[in-house]
Amino acid sequence: MATTREDVTATGLVKGLGLLDATTLVVGSMIGSGIFIVSKQIANEVASPGLLIMTWVVTAVLTLIAALSYGELASAMPQAGGQYVYLREAFGPLSGFLYGWTLFLVIQTGTIAAVAMAFAKFAGVFFPSISAEHWLLSIRGLGFNTQQLVAMAVLVLLTSVNTRGVRTGALVQNTFTFAKVAALLGLVGCGLLLGRNPQAVARNFGNFWQNADWTFTTIRIVGVAMVGALFASDAWNNVTFTAGETRNPRRNVPLALALGVGIVSIIYIACNFVYLNVLPLEAIQKAPQDRVATAAAAVILGPVAVKVMAAAIMISTFGCLNGMILAGARVYYAMALDGLFFRPVAQLHPQRHTPVVSLGVQCAWACLLTLSGTYSDLLDYVIFAVLLFYILTIAGVFVLRRTRPEMERPYRAWGYPVLPAAYIAMAGLIEILLLLYKPKYTWPGLIIVLLGVPVYFVWRLLSRPAGV
Repeated sequence: MATTREDVTATGLVKGLGLLDATTLVVGSMIGSGIFIVSKQIANEVASPGLLIMTWVVTAVLTLIAALSYGELASAMPQAGGQYVYLREAFGPLSGFLYGWTLFLVIQTGTIAAVAMAFAKFAGVFFPSISAEHWLLSIRGLGFNTQQLVAMAVLVLLTSVNTRGVRTGALVQNTFTFAKVAALLGLVGCGLLLGRNPQAVARNFGNFWQNADWTFTTIRIVGVAMVGALFASDAWNNVTFTAGETRNPRRNVPLALALGVGIVSIIYIACNFVYLNVLPLEAIQKAPQDRVATAAAAVILGPVAVKVMAAAIMISTFGCLNGMILAGARVYYAMALDGLFFRPVAQLHPQRHTPVVSLGVQCAWACLLTLSGTYSDLLDYVIFAVLLFYILTIAGVFVLRRTRPEMERPYRAWGYPVLPAAYIAMAGLIEILLLLYKPKYTWPGLIIVLLGVPVYFVWRLLSRPAGV
């Protein structure tokens, strides 16, 4: 579809996304590799079928509350950059910068790198030479393997696709989102109708609340275990980054948030019931290479299911990467317009109206992060910073209600003030638990956020016009 003069906004971006596109961006960005993998980690930490399900249910409730709260901010400030803009308006440019700084260094690019590594990991099912053990270069324990090469290649490919225009990126997103949802629905349908394993059902549902003593110990275990579920449910906020390119954003972005998060949450909980219907808890805990969905599919359909599920997961991660690459670049673009990121990043392609420099910078850093650690490392590292800014952003709903009462709000947060306050309290508790029980990755994440403070003031000093 050709771009018309009416499609181009005052900032040069193209209003190319409708409600369907925005919703598939939410769904497609959320569903990556996590739902196929992280239930093993959660099962090992909670050691209980009931607590496994509870972990996913609590995550779904928290995520939905957050999405409904973000809807108010999205309807009031439908601009490119989304969450960065909300923080800037609620707490000032420093908070917006810290979010963008952390998004670039850890949150967005770290998640992109982790999902790209997952794509490469499942590509190894078809091509055994793609492996973390197949080194192309290794010097004193450091090196470069074929899995990392494939991960970086797919990042470069999807970045190139998204430089061709927001509608091209949306077409890819829609295609892969429908494909991955169909694959998950197929897994759920087959698991419930064909895959019932009497031994697994007796083991899991006969002792559903095993190890659940309902004391603080249970709260602690579930809170720490939620890292995996939160990671698998993350990136729903990416649609807010593209509000400047969404038609009727005051309506479509909040609606896409609610629809997308609701759809994914239901699918995730259903998938975990399927795992428990097909596999005893011990089989989930010992799933080879963390591939719980593949293990479940193998029980249902036999050996052929291994490659079928691997292909489905590759489709899923490919679509997730596309959505995150498309959306993330819009934040750095918005920061550059404010003078808080490298000025060339604010450049748009003259014909395609895409932030090509921002896309390229994001790709380069994400490629470097693929060399930095394992999928699990990046998962733990990302989620602490993510939750921190979710808490601050939802607190911004309260702040802006008080400081900007005149602001147009076509949609107001459902359940305000109780539900937003409940999210802040529950997410805050999870943050404390992560700091206490997973300090190896959470404390460095907090330090990265705090390091942004001096960087912000140095940046402002260096960008100040001469003589001012």
